[in-house]
Amino acid sequence: MREFHQNTKHQHSFPRTSQGFFDPTRSEKIFSAESLKLSFGNIKALNGVDFKVHRGEIVFLTGVSGAGKTTLLKVLGGVIKPDKGKLSRSEHKVFTAPIFQDLKLIENKSCEKNLMVSYDSSVYKSKKEFRSDMRDLCDMLGVTERLGILARDANGGMRQKISFIRAMLTRPDVILADEPTSALDFENAKKIFDILNYYNVKQGLTVVWATHNRDLANKFTGRIVHMDKGRLIYSGHACFI
Repeated sequence: MREFHQNTKHQHSFPRTSQGFFDPTRSEKIFSAESLKLSFGNIKALNGVDFKVHRGEIVFLTGVSGAGKTTLLKVLGGVIKPDKGKLSRSEHKVFTAPIFQDLKLIENKSCEKNLMVSYDSSVYKSKKEFRSDMRDLCDMLGVTERLGILARDANGGMRQKISFIRAMLTRPDVILADEPTSALDFENAKKIFDILNYYNVKQGLTVVWATHNRDLANKFTGRIVHMDKGRLIYSGHACFI
């Protein structure tokens, strides 16, 4: 049982510039990484990465396969530890929900039962409230009519949608998503982003989204962080790349 949760009724007021853009320099740091290094044998997965994520940001990690995106996400999520360097997290309690490429669905259970594992009585007032959230997310992604099928029988796109909904149902403060739309067309990928963007604006959800498809990231609103050979080589907005 989780000991803390987000107040979903509270709407955050984020620091803005005079032009109305989000100003991360005036917001709390969720993650602050300094000189992160991590090797797997002779492969330098992270090679001196300095990286910060502020509350309320949407950040896209881009780069080719093997650039270090997944490794960085796993370090941020506490799945693995760096060999060297420092990673600081928010001094406040922050609940992070990962969406990794292996999805970790319960294959012999229905898609609906895979979603029900996210229910937490410390987060929701009742199962009715949980089911209402579940229904809304399923309707938005068009999976409501197929929730009865077993996870092992679902196609790649359906599996990614179920994994995404399951993470969102935990009402996280931070989403760490590794290629969450790789099996989806642009229309469905946009639906995923629109949901994340809605929760970002209304509830302060922080998003770190890793993708090798920079064209996809360029079409969405957020900060681009480009990686190559374990190094961070660019951080800014797509229009300046």
